[in-house]
Amino acid sequence: MQPTQILKNEHRVIEQVLASVQGIVDQAVRTGKLDGASSRQALDFFQHFADGCHHGKEEKHLFPLMETKGFSPHHGPTSVMRQEHETGRHLLHAMAGEIEQAEAGNAAALDRFCRHANVYVQLLREHIFKEDHRLFPMAEEVLSEHDQSRLAESFAAVESTDMGPGTHEKYLAIANELADRFQVPRAAVNPAAHVCCHHG
Repeated sequence: MQPTQILKNEHRVIEQVLASVQGIVDQAVRTGKLDGASSRQALDFFQHFADGCHHGKEEKHLFPLMETKGFSPHHGPTSVMRQEHETGRHLLHAMAGEIEQAEAGNAAALDRFCRHANVYVQLLREHIFKEDHRLFPMAEEVLSEHDQSRLAESFAAVESTDMGPGTHEKYLAIANELADRFQVPRAAVNPAAHVCCHHG
């Protein structure tokens, strides 16, 4: 499987949790109180699976490899993707800072959490679309079979070394638990084989 297809499969799981976050926000608006436990699970998923593992693969390995093929690290598409990753990190930090008060029923904190969450969901959905339909086809065009093989090995190293045993199972379980709780369809991929942080 091409490394870009591995990343696309990971995108489907990330989208599953984004839809769950929309469910968290909708519930909060209806009830006037945040589901703190679900919110913390979602943020844990985004900070470690989406950012730490998935974005880690892109920033440490895919983007630098594309830049050796002539893409500008300062003005090209990889630069834009890095900037959007960073914006996402700021939004996750802002959301985390509001959970305790929003969970307690503080209306202002709840409003801030929901606004940050809505911006984050929109950002990542648009970001994923750009990668799936623009960046990854560019990568597939310029990377040789040897490049792709090296990239796949680098991705495996992120999963085994950077993330550690059991990470895959933990975050897939969180993604599916949230999906079931908020009636979101599970991603139509085979995550046990191809999604981030598999150890087997």
